[in-house]
Amino acid sequence: MSGVFAGFATITVIIAFGVLLGHLRVVDERGHRTLSTVAFFLASPALLFSVLQDSDLSRVFSGNLVAISAAVAATALVTLAAARWRRDDVGRTVIAMMCSSYCNAGNLGLPIAAYVLGDTALIAPVLLLQLLVLQPLALTALDVAAAPGAVSLSQGLTRPLRNPITVASMAGIAVAVAGVEVPAAVNDPIALLGGMAVPAMLLAYGVSLRLGPLPGRGVAPGELGLSVGLKLLAQPTVAYLVGLMLGLDQDALLAVTVISALPTAQNVFVIASRYGRAELLARDAIFVSTLGCVPVVVAIVALVA
Repeated sequence: MSGVFAGFATITVIIAFGVLLGHLRVVDERGHRTLSTVAFFLASPALLFSVLQDSDLSRVFSGNLVAISAAVAATALVTLAAARWRRDDVGRTVIAMMCSSYCNAGNLGLPIAAYVLGDTALIAPVLLLQLLVLQPLALTALDVAAAPGAVSLSQGLTRPLRNPITVASMAGIAVAVAGVEVPAAVNDPIALLGGMAVPAMLLAYGVSLRLGPLPGRGVAPGELGLSVGLKLLAQPTVAYLVGLMLGLDQDALLAVTVISALPTAQNVFVIASRYGRAELLARDAIFVSTLGCVPVVVAIVALVA
């Protein structure tokens, strides 16, 4: 359990530095945009390539993936229905769906998988599901929504190939499947750039907390409550129930339930900032779900384990 608290403590410290930078006006609104843009176009693609090139794909396709996918689909569909009822535009709907279903599998998921579940490989199914399916679909929808004119079918289908995050993810998977070793002269600079991704995302998030409205004041409480409730409560519940139906053993059930209860990922805010869609919703969903994740994960471990 110490890994859970250590992961949250690390994130909190870096976000606090972002708040300080915003408070001292070392980073203003323009600087915040620049930081988010660098994270989106350069650092995040480098990180994803580095992570995925070493992934063990043989452990991905299992009952764990089915349970996690079912939970993601359930929360996304509920969010979609609520967004249609509110008559939200496409961009806000996509970000809302990511807030309720896209979990922090990287800088929180990895330490939790290591110290709570005892195996970092357990995070691979949700990590690859998000990087290879959910994120490309979301980015394509946002690209199409942001296009100034009508988008043809061929343009829509090829848009993922023009997005650096999707391209880097596909390249990493291709290297993993081929089993080739990337030369150090290429891999080392990519790894160095990738090391900037998580700190840049967290700093940009901290700056936004200081420069924007306080959490909870810029978003309708009902919309925020739905996103956080689906993420922390509905998603792990569905994952657990589907896992039971699939006959997963106790360790696998604990894994899919804890992983599904991870908070909304920081890169949802980076994506929202990049496209100028529902930024306050993404920011507040991350903030509230991250705070609420600790007692939820502790309760899951106590009940399921």
